[in-house]
Amino acid sequence: MTLVIRRIAVDGFRKFRAPFAVEGLTEGLNIVIEPNETGKSTLLEALRAAFFVRHNTRNQLAQSYAPYGEAVAPEIKVGFDVDGAPWSITKRFLRSPALEITSPQGRAQGDDAEARLNALLGSVRDTSRGGDVSTYGALGLLWVAQTEALAVANPGQIVRDTIASTLEAEVGSIMGGEAYRRVRQRVDAQFNLYWSPTGQKRGRQNEARERAEAAETAAREANERLAALERSFAELDAARGRLKIIQREIADDTDVQTRKDLVGSLEIARAAEQILSTRKAEQEAATAKLKGLEDLKERHETAVVARETAATALTSARGSRAAVAEALASARDKAAAARADLEASRTERQAARAALVVGEQKLRQTRRQAATAAARRRHDELLELEQQYRDAKTLAATAIGQDSIAEFEANDRAVGQAQAVVATGATRLTLSGSTDGIIIDGEPMKAGERTLTREARITIGGAELIVSPPPAAASAEETLTSALRKRKVALDELGIADLAAARARNEAARDAAAELRTIAARIEAVTPADEFIQLAAGAEALKLLVTELQDELGDSDAALPDIAGLTQALDAADTKLARADGTHDSAIEALRRVEGEDAPLATLEAGAVSDQASAVSVVEAIEARPEWATIEAALARARETAAEAAVKLDDATRDASAHDVAAIKRRIDIIDARVRTTAETRTKLETNIARLEGTIESEGGLGLADRAAAAQDEKEAADAALQRVTEEADTLKLLRETLETARNETSAKFVGPVAKRAKRYIAQLLPDCDLTFSDDLTLETVVRGGVDENCATLSRGTQEQLAVLTRIAFADLLLEQGKPVSLILDDPLVYSDDGRLDTMIEILTEAATRMQIILLTCRDRAFRHVPGNRLVMAAP
Repeated sequence: MTLVIRRIAVDGFRKFRAPFAVEGLTEGLNIVIEPNETGKSTLLEALRAAFFVRHNTRNQLAQSYAPYGEAVAPEIKVGFDVDGAPWSITKRFLRSPALEITSPQGRAQGDDAEARLNALLGSVRDTSRGGDVSTYGALGLLWVAQTEALAVANPGQIVRDTIASTLEAEVGSIMGGEAYRRVRQRVDAQFNLYWSPTGQKRGRQNEARERAEAAETAAREANERLAALERSFAELDAARGRLKIIQREIADDTDVQTRKDLVGSLEIARAAEQILSTRKAEQEAATAKLKGLEDLKERHETAVVARETAATALTSARGSRAAVAEALASARDKAAAARADLEASRTERQAARAALVVGEQKLRQTRRQAATAAARRRHDELLELEQQYRDAKTLAATAIGQDSIAEFEANDRAVGQAQAVVATGATRLTLSGSTDGIIIDGEPMKAGERTLTREARITIGGAELIVSPPPAAASAEETLTSALRKRKVALDELGIADLAAARARNEAARDAAAELRTIAARIEAVTPADEFIQLAAGAEALKLLVTELQDELGDSDAALPDIAGLTQALDAADTKLARADGTHDSAIEALRRVEGEDAPLATLEAGAVSDQASAVSVVEAIEARPEWATIEAALARARETAAEAAVKLDDATRDASAHDVAAIKRRIDIIDARVRTTAETRTKLETNIARLEGTIESEGGLGLADRAAAAQDEKEAADAALQRVTEEADTLKLLRETLETARNETSAKFVGPVAKRAKRYIAQLLPDCDLTFSDDLTLETVVRGGVDENCATLSRGTQEQLAVLTRIAFADLLLEQGKPVSLILDDPLVYSDDGRLDTMIEILTEAATRMQIILLTCRDRAFRHVPGNRLVMAAP
């Protein structure tokens, strides 16, 4: 049966606000080529509305037919032929909805007309809100809107049933008759008593399971109560036995004696630790004293060698200079005077150093105890370290964030780029020779190069020359000024000169942050605990101790040497010596300028004098020390003392390691914990015995054994009932699945004929391929070269081509049964390459010899050469 659309007219339907019609459609291939938004897709929607959407519905789809913002009644008129007989449809929606059909059987209106259309087209009534194309029958599959063919889809149930009827003769048998339906209805009725439609247990199965679960719960509770009573007897006997054991353990005094011995060992271990600390301090003091004496002797030996070397060099230099003595008399006098001043300064410096040494000796002779003096020195060092810590912390806080550094770098880049732009876009003038009478912008122009970024006026005699740089030069200079200002503002906010200064500040802050940890470690090192003066570890304890010591010394009349004053005097002497040394060097330099010949000898003599004086000063200062006279004996005694301290330290270390305080404390704690645990266990056991005796007394006379037996009988009966119901449910489920399997196996016989017809078309597009259809007639895979390719993984273009070809194959099957068939494709084959597009057009042209095909497309170049009936849509 052929279906040929002849005419489509719409009024008030979506974008067609005014009456509009497309006429002249014929059998075979019809091509409508129009630009986008001309209304091609709207015409296809109008056809679907006329044939399949109920006229009196007001669902969401029907509401969308009215033009936006207008309250009108969309109206559609379609003229078509069925097997050569003329039909016409007039349908109106929303306002005064109406439907009228004119056919060879006469006219029909309203619901009668709807029923006649459904019977003609094999469709069913659509009750969805948005339109369900599966209810449209064959034309729902063959009238393809935009993008609907981009994926291979299965035909609806109506189409599958129609194809099954068509292929029934080829297949030979089909399962689905009246007898099958009656059996299936009886099986489903019994199945619903045991199972839900989704295969979940319900009804009789749930009732039997609930009874079995309730019986099991009751039996379990009864058995648990009976078992609990029996356990109570056993637990009571066990608790009484454990209580006797605990009482025997409490009566045993072994742990008491052991603890007493451990306490004595603990006192010994603590004393050994204290002796070890003392020996460490003695060893460190002896080592420090030995190192000081050795260092003093080494410095004396070095100074004696330097003094002898300097004397030899001085004698040689003076002999060499005797030949030029007369010529250098004046210069020598000045040098001698400078040397005299230098020697006086050195003598004064030696006196200041000697005074400082005497002051230090007096300070060391103070009657304060060694431990107190050590605490004072550590306190002074602590204050200095804390000041260093505060300074480092302040410096670390000046770090500049990475965002600011990045901003500075960006500003520098912006300034550089702006300078480059100014240099590139500016105009350069170079003036040479005589510049008389040349004026630029009212001022005399000087010779040389000048860069212009804005218009300049140059007067030469009576003529005026106007130089205009490119317009971008002025904006580039303004950009440069803005970039410079922005960079300056950013730098001024943090008080830095440039990016290098910011990086230097960050480096200093980072070094200070690293130094904080070092200073903190040094603070901890100079604030150890000292048991001799009851000093705890930590800076605060040391400060408190020194404060108390200062209070104690407040009433003392003993005058302490002014070490600070002596140090300042020594610093002043050093400064004076340095100045005298500088004056002497200046005299030597003047002598060198006057007499170049004598310069090397004068320099050698001056250096020898300086080295000799320095060496003599060092030797005299060392030999003036009171301990120098007995240095050898002191060294011997210091070495013996250091050796003895090391031996004592080793002995104290062995004694301390032999008595581990922590291990002894752990053993004492274990004994104490064992005693506490034993007492707590006895209390718990006595409480538990009382509880068990009360439980036995209350539960013993309730007949728990009889209750457990009755509950067990009910459980066995419920389990038997559950097993029987489960077997019945499984039997019904198996029977239902067997019937469904048989129906599916029979349905699968339709796949072969469908694949055979589809392959005729698909082989033209994909040669040497096999097709696989699912039970619902969906094209699943294409087999090429022995490789299965799922249709969902193919390209969009290939999927669209396969979707069109399978629809043509279904159309052929429907034609064989005499169903009204036509094919409408809206913007088809949008992803096809040129070669496959030509193949598809050939297949469509051949299919148009059997059915009407309407192509709605905007691709003029792709379909310009295709033969067929061409239609033009006027602008709506």
